[in-house]
Amino acid sequence: MGAAADIKSAMIQIEAELDSSGVLVAYRAAGHAGAGPRGQDIVCAAVSVLSRSLVRALQDKEGVNIQADAPERGVFSVAINYSDHARQFLRGTGTFLLEGLNSIAEEYPEFCNLTIVKKKLS
Repeated sequence: MGAAADIKSAMIQIEAELDSSGVLVAYRAAGHAGAGPRGQDIVCAAVSVLSRSLVRALQDKEGVNIQADAPERGVFSVAINYSDHARQFLRGTGTFLLEGLNSIAEEYPEFCNLTIVKKKLS
């Protein structure tokens, strides 16, 4: 996934990575939407809520190991490892996240871009 320097200043760039079975294994959001003043930007708020909800849903789930990082304001990433018995839960959680993010990107394309990358079998 790209570095924070690659991010446009007035747009949230989101990259989600799915493994070969379609399960979310990495997620990164960086940038600022610029859709409103700080503290009143509904695009940033929506992306933040979905991102935080992902971590909360996964942090104590048996069979899921996450590494989340927010090194600076406007940058958030999470890497996910999982066991087979957590696959269905993670598939549902990832689908919920991506549907929400896709909805934001479709409604506010000038402020939010979503890229989904699917790993191929190696």
